Amino acid sequence: MTHSSKTKYRHESNTKVTLKTVPKVRLYVERREEQEHWFVNIGHVTERGRWRTEPHAHPGYGQIIFVRSGNGVMNLEGSSVPFEAPCVLLLPTECVHGLDYENDVDRWVVTIEVSYLTQIYARLHEFIQLWSLPRVIAMPSPSGTATEFFSLITQLAQELESKAFGHVVGAEALLTQLFLMLVRQTRLDQPEDGGASRNETCLAERYRELIEQHYWQNLQLQDYASMMGVSVVQLRAACAAATRQSPTKMIHARIITEAKRNLIFGEQPIEQIAFGLGFSDAAYFTRFFRREVGEAPSQFRLTAREQPQRAK
Repeated sequence: MTHSSKTKYRHESNTKVTLKTVPKVRLYVERREEQEHWFVNIGHVTERGRWRTEPHAHPGYGQIIFVRSGNGVMNLEGSSVPFEAPCVLLLPTECVHGLDYENDVDRWVVTIEVSYLTQIYARLHEFIQLWSLPRVIAMPSPSGTATEFFSLITQLAQELESKAFGHVVGAEALLTQLFLMLVRQTRLDQPEDGGASRNETCLAERYRELIEQHYWQNLQLQDYASMMGVSVVQLRAACAAATRQSPTKMIHARIITEAKRNLIFGEQPIEQIAFGLGFSDAAYFTRFFRREVGEAPSQFRLTAREQPQRAK
């Protein structure tokens, strides 16, 4: 089925109603000279004492935060997630997160530009799986994993800083090794058919990008397929192989993610949230949300806000 025939979004407007609930943070690396192209940046943060950021998102960037020592709590899409060193916090593009570090946390922040992430996804199907969700990845010290990971990060920082001949190729190789270490350290669901082809992987990722741009507009699958120059059958096959989800389910998942963010972090009434997400009225939105989540938007908002915002 198509999402439009059942959920009844509004059709008449192509102008998105912006619900301003989560700050979109421009990263410090953007203050570099505009002519200096970069695809990855390394930052080492060693402030002493408690350090906290309110929930925010990074449009256009993914982040890997290697917590070498210390601990804290991450506000992840409204839920409190504790973490303790050594570990990695993996934050995909647009992931809403806040960080509350305890005293004396030593952390390295690897910021990766989203267009480069898209390129590297095509190298290994598991890279897409890795970045499909925010994660806290433990790095057990006895195994030496944390030491090896730290060594890769410092090598990457040195390669970027050196500007030596071939430093871009060297940095790409080291970053790929970082990703591979994280994949090996993470329990990922393995596809039964041995994985998607490179073309299917690229097609599914392009479709995900288009969803990000248009999920609130109630486009038909044929509209997406036409923009990509493929048939609906090809689109379904690529999504099934690369993500094990249908194209429609991927759209629904993105809408639900945005709905949850607005319900948790915003103060707008449910009617306004429904309209901003492209629904014709709150009743249709409520039925859609209940079917996908298992409870009404009002109950979800109440339950989410009753949760403690940091671990005790």
